[in-house]
Amino acid sequence: QVQLVESGGGLVQAGDSLRLSCAASGFNFNSYSMGWYRPAPGKERELVATISSGGSTYYAVSVKGRFTISRDNAKNTVYLQMNSLKPEDTAVYYCKLYKGAMDYWGKGTLVTVSS
Repeated sequence: QVQLVESGGGLVQAGDSLRLSCAASGFNFNSYSMGWYRPAPGKERELVATISSGGSTYYAVSVKGRFTISRDNAKNTVYLQMNSLKPEDTAVYYCKLYKGAMDYWGKGTLVTVSS
């Protein structure tokens, strides 16, 4: 079955960097878009970044220029490199698989940014 396991979260100071990983299994990873989400006021989760099967990327305005999404198809893993972190980036970050009729979520990894 589909499994998405996030890792890499932690406690950092403002201005620091972190790299999140999402290890995927149970499906043909190469064929699907993946994304990172986090909770936001008034929303259950907001989009942070996405990457298509072909490597095209999209970023939320709030993270553009600071975060980079990438994927390693050989390792079935999607990454989120987060630089210049701000306290407002504090959240649980979730990995999402876009699989057409049904999407899948990981359980999340907590990022805490202190000022």
